Amino acid sequence: MIRTLAAAALAATVFAAPVLAADKPVTIRAVGTWGNLSNYFKHEGPFFNEKLSEASGGSIIGEIKPQTELGLKGFEIMRLVKNGVFDFAFGLPGYVAQETAAFDGADLATLTQDIGTQRKVAEAYFPTLETLFADVYNAKLMMLYPFPSQTLWCKDEVTGIEDLNGKKIRTYSATLGDFVEAVGGTSVTVAFAEVIPALEKGVVDCGITGTMSAYTAKWNQVANYAYTLRVGWGLAFGAINMDKWNAMSPEQQELMSKEIAALNERMWAETATEDEVAIACITGGECAIGEKGSMTLVTPSEADIAALKPIGQQVLDKWAGRCGKDCVDNWNSSVGTVLGLTATVE
Repeated sequence: MIRTLAAAALAATVFAAPVLAADKPVTIRAVGTWGNLSNYFKHEGPFFNEKLSEASGGSIIGEIKPQTELGLKGFEIMRLVKNGVFDFAFGLPGYVAQETAAFDGADLATLTQDIGTQRKVAEAYFPTLETLFADVYNAKLMMLYPFPSQTLWCKDEVTGIEDLNGKKIRTYSATLGDFVEAVGGTSVTVAFAEVIPALEKGVVDCGITGTMSAYTAKWNQVANYAYTLRVGWGLAFGAINMDKWNAMSPEQQELMSKEIAALNERMWAETATEDEVAIACITGGECAIGEKGSMTLVTPSEADIAALKPIGQQVLDKWAGRCGKDCVDNWNSSVGTVLGLTATVE
């Protein structure tokens, strides 16, 4: 709280200063995702701390720190952008869906099983999220990008989807909670940094996170089974405070849009390769990026994959009940057409 108030005071001081002329440099203060994960240290961090200034010839100066370094948990980040504490944020729509369930619509648990389809889903839902960010947070949505596949990492043996029944499973969004409930488990919300002690103490039996996230955060220190059932993508966003965006010159806006688009392409391309690398590393296979883990790999069976269809419909309809008719009609005409699915509101 003290850190947040101090940041807010600093922001107020900055905004009290005269607005920069259009041809003057502009500084964008950003908050990134998790500092120990590849999306931040390979992409988000270098983009704001180095690339943006280089590409603009110093016209746009970026400053970024990850939410982990700032002591933030993710849920409050877009409120801080709305209030002007930060100018730009990377984050997960699932973390802001507390404001409105519609934010979850591009990454509903279990519905998308390959990255090509997930990109089509993100593109189809982009206009909806663009409007939501503007209306709810006074922010301009700049990009949507994925983390690696979200799968399950369990302390005790799991051989298939039926073994999730009765287990306490760490989630970070309502839609993942819907999945857990659909398979007979109990959804437990735990911050990413607190998952390892939660597994150690038995607060949770399994945790859901991305493949590379689990490897780099060393979940293999406490989890023994890597059950690679794909339950989501951890789709993430990049958004800028609308007042900050409108204060930039047309040339600065054009350059930043171009550079953000290139960043987006790099992140989609790398994520497409990370699952195989991370799973091999965390389960003791070939690993060129660090130490090998020793988790037991559990690959979903044909029966597990078949079970996802009715489970996915349950997840979709549960979300639809939270989102409402207008939201569902919009989803059916956008993402629904990509996936060949129809959400219904009772």
